[in-house]
Order: sequence, then C-alpha cells, then structure tokens
Amino acid sequence: MSPLEAPDDRLQQAMKRVLLATLPGLLALFWLYGWGVLINLILCASSAMLIEAGVARLRRQPLPAVLSDGSALVSATLLAAALPPYCPWWLTVTAMAAGLLFGKHVYGGVGRNPFNPAMLGFALAMVLFTQPMTQWPAHGLDLSATLQHVFNLGQAPDAWAQATALDSLRINKSLTMDELFASNPAFGHFGGRGVEWVNLAFLAGGLFLLQRRVFAWQAPVGMLASLFVASLLGWNGSGSDSHGSPLFHLLSGATMLGAFFIVTEPVSGAKTALARLLSGVGVGLLTYLIRTWGGYPDGVAFAVLFMNLCVPALERFAASRQPQVSP
Repeated sequence: MSPLEAPDDRLQQAMKRVLLATLPGLLALFWLYGWGVLINLILCASSAMLIEAGVARLRRQPLPAVLSDGSALVSATLLAAALPPYCPWWLTVTAMAAGLLFGKHVYGGVGRNPFNPAMLGFALAMVLFTQPMTQWPAHGLDLSATLQHVFNLGQAPDAWAQATALDSLRINKSLTMDELFASNPAFGHFGGRGVEWVNLAFLAGGLFLLQRRVFAWQAPVGMLASLFVASLLGWNGSGSDSHGSPLFHLLSGATMLGAFFIVTEPVSGAKTALARLLSGVGVGLLTYLIRTWGGYPDGVAFAVLFMNLCVPALERFAASRQPQVSP
C-alpha cells in the first residue's frame, strides 16, 4: 500500500512530509515573484478548507477527520504554486473549487479521484481564463500593490507582465537561442530567469520525499528521462529552429513540480511499477509536445490529466507483462 493511500495516521504523516517538501520551492517562488505567491497560497488554502467543510456537512461526515487528513491542503499548495502570481482572486478560488469538486468529490472524496485535483483546477482555469492565466510578472509588487491588483482595486504597473521563457521560445521565428538568452529578460542562465532556481528547489524537495519513500522513483524518473530524450532529439543547438536544450526544458516551467509532486500522486496515478514508469514517460513526452507545438506555454497539467485517463490501460498492460505462475 502506498503511504498516500494508507489510513489516517500514515496519510497525515505523508501529507505533512509533502507540505514540508514544498517549502524550498515556495520560498524560491516568493523570492522570485513576491507577495502574489503568498496571496495565492492563502486563497487556495482557505477555499479548500471551506469546500471540504461544506462537502463534509452535506455528507454528514465529522469535520475534524475530513479537515485533518491534509489532502485538500496539499492540493491547495500545489495549485497555488502552479498558478501565476497576482492572478485575480476569483480565478484562484474558482480553480480551487473546480479542482476539488470535479476532481475529487464527485467521485466520492479522497482516495477515489481519477484525476489530480490541483491539475484539473489549473487546466480548467487555463482553458476558461486563458488571458489572466498567461500573465506572469516580470517582477514582484509590494504588498499594497499586490492587494490592489489581486482584488481588482487598482491597475497593475506598466510593463508588469511578460511572456515566459517557454512562451517566448514557442513563438520565436527568427532569433537564435544565444540571441534569445542575451536579449529576452525572461531567459536566465539555463532556463527561465529565476524559474531555474525554483525548479532546483522543487527538485530538492522531491529528492527528500524520495529518500523518505513517500513515493516510488518510477514516475518522476520516467517523466524527466522522456522529457530529456525528446528535447535532446528536438534540439538544434543555437539555431532559430531549435526547440530548447534538455537542460532548458528540465529547468523551465513546472517541470520539477510536476515530476515530484504531481505525477507521484498515488490515487490518480498508476499503482504498479511498470505502469508508473510508463505513465511518467507519457507525461514527459506530452509535456514536450505541448510546449513545442501546442497552444499553451507549459503542458504539464494537460499531460498529467491525459495520462490519468490512461492509467487503467497501463495497469492492464503491466499485469499482462507479469510472469504467469503455474498451478
């Protein structure tokens, strides 16, 4: 039994470790984007708790047990980390509500969800509210300006938002990679400016969870390995038709958040080792395809949801590969 599927005490301990492991990434996001990250986290967490309490009341379940398992708070934390900082408050609340209600509670609650709730909320928000979901800040705002912008009390400063490195690369037609890194402020040393450090921070948290055996290695290794291979095959050095180096893709967007905190979610993910590996490989390949030729700058959420749909088929395939024991 996976630690995240275990009852009560083990579930709570696993959730606490996951929350602890997100701290380096959240701190890196706060360093990069400022108060918007904290506001996202507060809005997601408070919305998640209210939704859980409301559903528990409707189902006549004890509130302490429902609120203390930690699963909703983990979903809220992951969604807050994935959403653009400074997005409108109503978008954050809507994404959280959609993720929990349509990704978990319509199927019976924790332990029964076929989709990752955080990624379902993110994907629905991306499809329905594309414009605010693609506005990533070029710099952080002070607390007063943050509150004004998030709660629609004032206008954001000029030149506040910019295209991400992934988006800039996807729409690039003429500049070489060297020119992009030299001239575009969204690019850092190897990946997105500052985002490369965020990815390394989530990598550190993920390795902590791996060392603690909160999840198995197959899904994250499969995702990162397939993303590496796909980007290596599509890499044309510094040419204008290059789709980015493997290091660029590993350290841009939500790669490490997805690899260690999203594809490892045990309820919506695969259960057997081979199925986990294949699911991770599928997420990595789809992420690269969406980033390169899709209509969205980062494909982690959509890739994860598609592979969630494929889990039953992957489990059947994995079972068919098991050696048959003679009676």
